[in-house]
Amino acid sequence: MRSLALKEIERIGTTGKVEPTFIDAAVEFFRTYADMFHHGKEEGILFKELSSKGMSEADHSMMVELANEHALARRTVNGLESLKGKYVAGTVETKNDIFEVMNTLVELYSKHIQKEETQFFFPSMKYFSEKEQEEMLDAFFEFDKNFTDRRYRKAIETLKETLNNSTAPR
Repeated sequence: MRSLALKEIERIGTTGKVEPTFIDAAVEFFRTYADMFHHGKEEGILFKELSSKGMSEADHSMMVELANEHALARRTVNGLESLKGKYVAGTVETKNDIFEVMNTLVELYSKHIQKEETQFFFPSMKYFSEKEQEEMLDAFFEFDKNFTDRRYRKAIETLKETLNNSTAPR
């Protein structure tokens, strides 16, 4: 998703035009995959289980920071959708705001994912026994069964198609 978003940001910067279909697909991706699927597992399973553990102050602060970033991402995605609506309604000036919000999302998620992977996820496993880790993994798999990746794959295909169509010579 990051590379597709960067291509769209570059395209907006070059052409000065926003592709509403791309924004719709990006919002769908962020809401479905990033928030419902990824953040859903973290908040509903991992963070919930960690909350019952005697976490260090630093680890607890990191968990709260990550949850706050999830909330910030939700607000930012909602803002992107709102800006797209204004753009489509004829407020062309919002293209600069859309450009900025897209950059914000790319930066936010890049830093957030790195933080989760390098500073939180594996270090947080020290709070769980091997049996608890296996039970949590089972809970993740059960969660995954309830999530269909068709919408996610469809969103990615729509994003790619939109980029290809908007950069094709006319």
